[in-house]
Amino acid sequence: MFVYDEDSQYCYFNANTFETSDQFFLVGVVLGLAIYNSIILDVALPPFAFRKLLASAPTYTGPLTSMSRPSANYTLADLAEFRPVLASGLQSLLEYDGDVQDTFCRDFVAASDRYGQPAQVPLCPHGESKAVTNDNRAEFVELYVKYLLDTSVSRQFEPFKRGFFSVCGGNALSLFRPEEIELLIRGSDELLDVATLRAVAISDGWKQHGGREEGTVISWFWEIFAEATAKKQRALLSFITGSDRLPAMGATSLTIKISCLGDDVRRFPMARTCFNMLGLYRYPSKELLQSRLWTAVTESEGFGLK
Repeated sequence: MFVYDEDSQYCYFNANTFETSDQFFLVGVVLGLAIYNSIILDVALPPFAFRKLLASAPTYTGPLTSMSRPSANYTLADLAEFRPVLASGLQSLLEYDGDVQDTFCRDFVAASDRYGQPAQVPLCPHGESKAVTNDNRAEFVELYVKYLLDTSVSRQFEPFKRGFFSVCGGNALSLFRPEEIELLIRGSDELLDVATLRAVAISDGWKQHGGREEGTVISWFWEIFAEATAKKQRALLSFITGSDRLPAMGATSLTIKISCLGDDVRRFPMARTCFNMLGLYRYPSKELLQSRLWTAVTESEGFGLK
């Protein structure tokens, strides 16, 4: 359904997918429900995709709002968000000082690979016989960018858009900027405040056992969390919640539940991401907890879109 770019680490609609329109409608509904229910989704759409979504919102006939609708234009900067290498090549074409036609040998066509079969799509009438020159190269780049980000994925985007606005329609959505919609869906990438996460966390099933207060295990966990690098903190948060980002309202709105799983310290910690729950055993030392925890984090794979 989506294609993933290794350089940008973003995904975008697959123009050559075999999936039906109903599947993309469902994805749009899921994103709308995520906003409605304040759920963070690990959906790495490029920032311009959220501007594209708001620009295509249904026309609202009620009272006017102070927020203007985003532009539906597509630029080379938008393409650079998703496919930076291709955008860099097109920028080089625009800045080339020599003869573009003789050097690049390009026509007004978009080349693509449809599951191993090369295909060429004219970007304008008779584009396959129209050479790219110094005089028309800006027009070529403009048409190419529009084709990649809009025209080629219209069959996938239209049902996706309808699904999203079937849940999140109305005037309220017009009050948001594209980056705020992205924040509501994907969460915030601000630095993690472990102290705040600890302050709002809850525990379950821990009690006095064997003459030792089992809250020590929980304290060890938070110490390990705080001592970790920023990258490992993100990985641990993703292990527990399914996302390495915080909710739009910040760390205070994310409640992590730490549950006791019992005495079998040979086993690894377990997470239930739907409930932001981490299950720990009664590990006898901080070192053993740390070893078991990071092994569980690095050797596991949760849900994601790639």
